[in-house]
Amino acid sequence: MATDLAGEPLARPLIAVTSAGSRDPRPGLSGMAPAQLGRWLAGGGHPGYRARQLADHLWAASAVSADELRTLPAGLRHSIELEYRVDTLVRSEVRPTDEGLTEKALHHLDDGRLIESVLMRYPARGPRRQRATICISSQAGCAVGCPFCATGELGFWRDLTTAEIVDQARFWRRRLAGEGRRVTNVVFMGMGEPLLNTEAVLAAAEALSDRRRFGLGARHITISTSGVVPGIEQMTKLRPQYTLAVSLHAARAELRDVLVPLNRRYPAPAVVAAAAEYARITGRRITYEYVLIDSINDTREDAVELARLLSGHLAHVNLIPMNPVAHTPWQPSSPERTEAFAAVLRSAGMRTTVRRNRGIEIGAACGQLAADQAGQPSATAVARRRELLVRRSATALATRPSGGMRAPVPGT
Repeated sequence: MATDLAGEPLARPLIAVTSAGSRDPRPGLSGMAPAQLGRWLAGGGHPGYRARQLADHLWAASAVSADELRTLPAGLRHSIELEYRVDTLVRSEVRPTDEGLTEKALHHLDDGRLIESVLMRYPARGPRRQRATICISSQAGCAVGCPFCATGELGFWRDLTTAEIVDQARFWRRRLAGEGRRVTNVVFMGMGEPLLNTEAVLAAAEALSDRRRFGLGARHITISTSGVVPGIEQMTKLRPQYTLAVSLHAARAELRDVLVPLNRRYPAPAVVAAAAEYARITGRRITYEYVLIDSINDTREDAVELARLLSGHLAHVNLIPMNPVAHTPWQPSSPERTEAFAAVLRSAGMRTTVRRNRGIEIGAACGQLAADQAGQPSATAVARRRELLVRRSATALATRPSGGMRAPVPGT
């Protein structure tokens, strides 16, 4: 039985998921570095220009089958099909919402596992050009077990390969190409904890930012984490220009232990310190994600504690009203409470934005489509989880400092 990284029963899968099928032994073509493919082609006696032709098909055209590699000779296409998969996404189902501005894809993998990705179109406004941001998954399921996230209901299945991550981006590039548009931003905020699959995620980010491959600027890629300090430190050593986003959701240890169980292993101050070092080395401002849950983590005291935690750091706070998840006892914060929380942070000198949730009608929050496809949990399991969350959150709220409402906000 899977548990979260702190071994807590809360993250045991709420939904009984069928066992995985067999894996296709062929690696995904998009997960191969150019040098690897070059050596493979050279070993088969193929001239160097075949690598450029293959790259054009794979990256510019987002080919999904060997039949689409039309400029390559039939023998080479056959060899590629025998040894590689041109696309690792077996089947994808797309659901639109927001009058077509948001689309969510449920991707079926070779072993029957399900992952999700989301496309969010942003029309041009004033000086800002139109954008197309895609949110991609890094794992099938998740081991962190945040109780307000639908992915946590499924437990952890497995890490995604580099190709399985990259092929989500290629899927949307191909779809947008039909509209004469292109992907402008990629965020690793889908299913899973990216920095628990660090090697594959960083290899995928490299492929996405490589001019010879996907060709997206590194500063247009965001890697999110719930606070895996070793992964942040590994990124710092590499000195990439990716944006680092840290999911905090609470500043106080007692409450963050409930909302982000990983806090028991990597406490918020240690996470912020590691992120601050990444900011110092790269010069990149850190984005701190904060999901607002009504009367749980959205009070003035919570805002004051968050401002204190981030005071003096190169930080941007992104406030996100919680997406409704059917099997929790919680609700998203009201617009009034959200704005009041933001006002406290801004008065402390914190750069703060409020994100508008998109795609609620199609379950665009992380893991919702996969959870729906997997089936419904039993009423007993739901009742047990709700009771556990109510008890734990009540205990955490009872430890809130009594003077928090009167505490001065840093910078004011």
